[in-house]
Amino acid sequence: MALPSPALLPLSSTALDPADRAGLEALHLAGTPDNTRRAYARDLAYLAAWKEAAFAAPLIWPETEAVALRFLLDHARDLETAPPEDPARIVAERMVALGLRLSLARPAPATLDRRIASWRAFHRMRNLPSPFEAPLLRQTRAKARKASGHLPRPKSAHPITREILIEMIRATGPGLRGLRDRAVLCLGWASGGRRRSEIAGLMREDLDLTGFDAEGIVRLRLVRTKTTGTGTAPRLVLKGMAARALVAWLDAGRITEGPVFRRITRTGTVGACALSPAGVGQIVKRLVVATGRGGDFASAHGLRAGFLTQAALDGVPVQAAMRLSLHRSALQAQKYYADVEIAANPAADLLERGTGEAGSGETGPLAGL
Repeated sequence: MALPSPALLPLSSTALDPADRAGLEALHLAGTPDNTRRAYARDLAYLAAWKEAAFAAPLIWPETEAVALRFLLDHARDLETAPPEDPARIVAERMVALGLRLSLARPAPATLDRRIASWRAFHRMRNLPSPFEAPLLRQTRAKARKASGHLPRPKSAHPITREILIEMIRATGPGLRGLRDRAVLCLGWASGGRRRSEIAGLMREDLDLTGFDAEGIVRLRLVRTKTTGTGTAPRLVLKGMAARALVAWLDAGRITEGPVFRRITRTGTVGACALSPAGVGQIVKRLVVATGRGGDFASAHGLRAGFLTQAALDGVPVQAAMRLSLHRSALQAQKYYADVEIAANPAADLLERGTGEAGSGETGPLAGL
């Protein structure tokens, strides 16, 4: 997949000969995940269209602080109630007409942050300073986040906890498709809550089955994840039902090399092409529906959320769960624990402990409150 535009070529301010230029571009391509490159392409199209609409000019490198500040201000407020002659509203209406913006409502902070992150990355590719590093721009971004009052939406409406997962596994059908789908669910959940891309990108060469017959364990290696670089992710393990489901699929599909999870053809045979990340999402959604829940009940990310939520319900220390989930931030992983643990937190009983009522079952002086 090529870089989305010549404007993204990672050229430094120093002239490069053609060979070095080609080598640098190839290195950036090899080191940038496909999803990131697709996001770069979308964000570049958006930024270029926005500047053309706002300033009737193309993007420049480096971009000016004035343009960057205008971009922040235009996206930090709700334009649905802005007067028709408001310049920011006029630009937003053009973006809606181009299909690059859904509405005049204020974009989610995460969307704005991603576009700014892409813009900064484009500057780094050219070895140029980003205008968003200026103190005024950094402060404005912080104020915009606070002013939005926006609560981030979960990637999955509900976590797929163990009980739900078992229902989904029971809903898988017979044959190769059922074996594959059970293996997808079991591996995606039990290995720490894997992302769609990690499940789809798993290769047979990444699996070690030498301990399966004696110990019932399958070891797996993730070449690269969202939070770990190539070759730095630790080896993970599958045990029990999850290991058996994976080996059953490998044996039935006669998969000895290449992609672990593959498409099933119309004739019911195992194809050569790897299952796509979107295909993993479709499997999860189909099986969620098969349990009698709505299609919007949970997405594929529910496997990841469900693993951590179940770990909290079962009293597994967050540090132990993170060794499998590979969360880089303890704060991010702890979010799944917060709602589960709060009722059992001893600190919630401080008042009752002070009045002698916590867990005693006796009538105390404040029993009527």
